[in-house]
Amino acid sequence: MAGKDYYKILGISRNASERDIKQAYWKLARRYHPDVNPGDKSVEAKFKEINEAHEVLSDVNKRKKYDQYGDQWQYADQFAKAGYQTPPSRDYSHGGDTSGFHYYGDEEDNNGEFDEFLRQFGSDKRGHIRSERGQDVEASVEVTLEEAYQGATRLVNIDGKRLEVKIPAGVTDGSRVRITSQGGPGYNSGPSGDLYLIVSVRPHSKFGRKGNDLYVDLPVPLMKAVLGSEIEVPTLKGKVMLTIPPETQNGRVFRLTGQGMPKLNDSSHGDILATVEVVLPTKLSDKEKELFKELSHLRSW
Repeated sequence: MAGKDYYKILGISRNASERDIKQAYWKLARRYHPDVNPGDKSVEAKFKEINEAHEVLSDVNKRKKYDQYGDQWQYADQFAKAGYQTPPSRDYSHGGDTSGFHYYGDEEDNNGEFDEFLRQFGSDKRGHIRSERGQDVEASVEVTLEEAYQGATRLVNIDGKRLEVKIPAGVTDGSRVRITSQGGPGYNSGPSGDLYLIVSVRPHSKFGRKGNDLYVDLPVPLMKAVLGSEIEVPTLKGKVMLTIPPETQNGRVFRLTGQGMPKLNDSSHGDILATVEVVLPTKLSDKEKELFKELSHLRSW
């Protein structure tokens, strides 16, 4: 038979069953798919040839025509009308269209295995290879509250590659930070996907957090709460002084504007809300006890 031997291309005998053809094609397609062998032009040509062979042999009518007329099977009807049992010596190959990579599988096959294989490698249901954007990738990172306040960097492993990424100031627990073009590689010159960092913020021993606001308990000695004073309040960038007015009650909340967490992608900050916890004196001396007794007589509690 002149021209391409589709049976030889698929590595099967001429009496191969439909199942044999499908299995042979499946095996070769997985091996020679261009996405498994990126940049190898010879593999692309081989894959095209495999698809061409499968297109014909997997179709009963096309296979019958091929068995009789070889790779000029497309003109079988014309040859038959003209009374030819084998192809005439003229060149009819100019009319054939074997451009592109095609998979003409069994339309009644519902197991979906090969469709899934093609989908994973960027082909449509008919097997046409197209340019596709790479898959997005996710990576989990953990930061302290201080790092969430200041911003941080981390090294993450993506597909065997170590990548330094920046975590912006203001991230919250569960933030999804997009790092462009650092995900899965694109297919057939398509753009790369993105990397998404899923951030978890470690609980802090001193501060609670709600949105961009921070919450902190502020111990205040009894005498300072009664008489008024200046109290140090911790923040994530150092201590600030807060004036406590006389007769400050236990549980009173003071708002320190702009001392909280930075807002993501914004230059402003949340607040710190400091809750006063009046601390009662312990281990009183006899003199101190007497003074408290005197105070109790002076006031009607």
